[in-house]
Amino acid sequence: MSAGRHRRHRPGDDRLLSATRWTALAIVPFLVVAVAVLFAAPERSGELFAWPIAPPMTAYLLASAYVGGIAYFVAVWRERRWHRVRHGLPAVLVFAGTLLVTTLLHLDRFSQNLPFGVWLTLYATTPIAMVALLVLQGGSDPRTTDAVDVAIPRWACAVLAGVGLAALCAGAAALVAPAWIAELWAWQLTPLTARATGAVLTLTGVVNLAMLRDERWSAFRILFGAQLLSLAAIAVSLVARRDDLLWERPLTVPFLALIAAAVLAYGSLAVWAERRMRAARA
Repeated sequence: MSAGRHRRHRPGDDRLLSATRWTALAIVPFLVVAVAVLFAAPERSGELFAWPIAPPMTAYLLASAYVGGIAYFVAVWRERRWHRVRHGLPAVLVFAGTLLVTTLLHLDRFSQNLPFGVWLTLYATTPIAMVALLVLQGGSDPRTTDAVDVAIPRWACAVLAGVGLAALCAGAAALVAPAWIAELWAWQLTPLTARATGAVLTLTGVVNLAMLRDERWSAFRILFGAQLLSLAAIAVSLVARRDDLLWERPLTVPFLALIAAAVLAYGSLAVWAERRMRAARA
């Protein structure tokens, strides 16, 4: 075995494998196209996307998740250390797996067009790819901090993990009982769009729960940046599509309050951590 190959697979070397980086880069173009279609022409989603989505707020929510995905996968492509991106892959695995199950449960609702073929191929292969990459990366994370790093306070980890657990439970409820969630949600949903909305919620859930066993800011810095972009896109979408909101629904006000609180919480923690890192470098 060559020295180079041995280095690539040595446990604890924190090396981000080329396979992980190239897989991330390969996913980005699909997300870019989806964001462009869902934001610019949600009313034509049945023609230009995998299925017709109404009202547009659901299309905007899915596009907002993809905005964060673009930021994350571009960062994976540029990164060289595994621990800085590792907690994103399980979230992508759950998200993609949930959307695959959703697709199989609602095949009759999808358009028989090229975008659906791409959608099905992407979500049939992404969970397999994520599992393979997680296995390949194995014990690459040495569980050490960066030379300049910040320990996230335990109370902050616990609070955000609690938010994540709630989001994950909501996502699971949407998958199992979409009709029930649709009756409560902030805008009109079908069983298909309820499950797709639940898939988006799992992203925050899986990432935040990882904070219970990892306090390193360096392990969440990239993910927080991606989530803040998604939250900003959701906030703008809620303003742009405010006419889609159903104020009599039980979850409308709590959902809006949760988005506002999440922006404040993520933003405040990011500012605090970055200031601490700058002070440590000085």
